[in-house]
Amino acid sequence: MERLINVDKEILGGTPVFMGTRVPIKNLFDYLEEGEAVSEFLKDFPTVKKKQVDDILQISHQLIIRF
Repeated sequence: MERLINVDKEILGGTPVFMGTRVPIKNLFDYLEEGEAVSEFLKDFPTVKKKQVDDILQISHQLIIRF
């Protein structure tokens, strides 16, 4: 599996971002919490790929159902 998240103190002070971008992972969850569609997030952050979002959501789901 390829790396999905980058944490680098030189990029947004170490905020977890989508690999290859400067888009914080938190932004995705903020959009979803506000009721926005993934398609809107992808439109607003074109450097993030749909597969990256799908993979992050799948991993998040797996973590949640374990607990």
